[in-house]
Amino acid sequence: MNGLRLGVNIDHVATLRQARYATMPESKNAEPDPILAASICERAGAAGLVAHLRADRRHIQERDVERLRQSLMTKLNLEMGNTEQIIDIALRIVPDEVCLVPEKREEVTTEGGLDVIAQRKDLEPTIKRLQLAGIRVSLFIDPTLEQVDAAAELGVEMVELHTGKLANAFTEKIQKEELEQLRAAARAASESHLQVNAGHGINYKNIKLIHEIPSLTELNIGHSIISRAMWVGLETAVKEMLAAMKNYPG
Repeated sequence: MNGLRLGVNIDHVATLRQARYATMPESKNAEPDPILAASICERAGAAGLVAHLRADRRHIQERDVERLRQSLMTKLNLEMGNTEQIIDIALRIVPDEVCLVPEKREEVTTEGGLDVIAQRKDLEPTIKRLQLAGIRVSLFIDPTLEQVDAAAELGVEMVELHTGKLANAFTEKIQKEELEQLRAAARAASESHLQVNAGHGINYKNIKLIHEIPSLTELNIGHSIISRAMWVGLETAVKEMLAAMKNYPG
């Protein structure tokens, strides 16, 4: 039985919509609709949906998050930066989970983990506010023991290990080094009673490497699934990823 859950990130569906409807996202003709995509992902077996409401609103919009909160049958994982406006939106909408991530305006996508050690003073009150509202909190971190320890000390429920360096490793030596870091971080997080998730750059080929990381509960995957959907359809793309996740040893 497959105990590894899949969260599908639908940001790239919104990116395609914004390419045409950036100035009129409320248009009845605005497509593709991220909420329809979310429904298809749920039907295909996804355990939840992920959406990143960025400060620059380059893809997901506040209205999308509101509609997702109203319509999802599974759960909503809201990725967000630690900014006051986005915090206020999260506290109003109350997603099931929040994953706090770093944000840089010039980046194409999130390119690294939070420096929890350096940002502890700023993160601590935000985490407490979200938890008091009944929201489970995750921190998106690089897979180092120091960052895992800092996350545990802040009392969050989860960490999401950044798998981007593993996904982009261009030599076997780097791949081996990154995989060992991820293994060690996952073990340490589990021993600290944190739920261990992983994400960034995971696709249908490198998923076999992810199976070598212990103690994982959930994978959050977006780009590869949405890309695959162009050829086989979204429902099939999700089902294919779920099939690739089967038999995870835990």
